Amino acid sequence: MENFINFKDVVSSVIFSFFGLVLFGLGFYVFDKLTPGHLADEILGKQNTAAAIVVAALILGISIIVGLAIH
Repeated sequence: MENFINFKDVVSSVIFSFFGLVLFGLGFYVFDKLTPGHLADEILGKQNTAAAIVVAALILGISIIVGLAIH
């Protein structure tokens, strides 16, 4: 029976996934520092829907950029 899963590809995928998560976290941290206030407090504490929508757009944007950069 042929081996369909290449160990090198699995390791490469895990490394790039970790790299993507690190870049995503760094981007969110920079965005949080550039905006006034603390985003977690705004969203969770004050129930600020507008801040949650902005963070959702940030998550999508950074994810697309990191995904295309790694691909």
